[in-house]
Amino acid sequence: MHALLLGPLLVVAIIANGLLAGLFFVFSVAIGPGLRRVDDGTYVRAFRAINTAILNGKFLTVFFVAPIAAVACAVLHLSRGGSASLPSVVAGAVCSALTFGVTAAGNVPLNQELDRAPIDTEHQRRTARGRFETRWNRRNLTRTLTSTGALTFLAVALVTG
Repeated sequence: MHALLLGPLLVVAIIANGLLAGLFFVFSVAIGPGLRRVDDGTYVRAFRAINTAILNGKFLTVFFVAPIAAVACAVLHLSRGGSASLPSVVAGAVCSALTFGVTAAGNVPLNQELDRAPIDTEHQRRTARGRFETRWNRRNLTRTLTSTGALTFLAVALVTG
């Protein structure tokens, strides 16, 4: 029974982690650099709009399925005695869990802080952006790397069987 679940579950883990890696990569190479070029008010309003828009069922499903599927793959591999792909599956699960952790403990609190920040004056908008942008981008780069690691390790596990 485990062998029947493992293949499809690994594919789900690869797809979900790949979608996250792509999203975080786009923020790193396009959205972040693009928003760096706008004034503070535009930046804060745009990021607040993104923060609101991303909290939807499609994103949240992928966000939760990615680490759950990756960890479930590692557990199934371990329960059946392992295989040549066990190290890759475990590494992928660890990277996926790290991506979830960085997002939940790092990016989400920063998003919430930005959403609560007063932005009535130019000084307030500059302060809100200053407290947010660099810290958020650093954490996003971290989760770009961890989610890409998850995708890579899980794909290697699929190839090595």
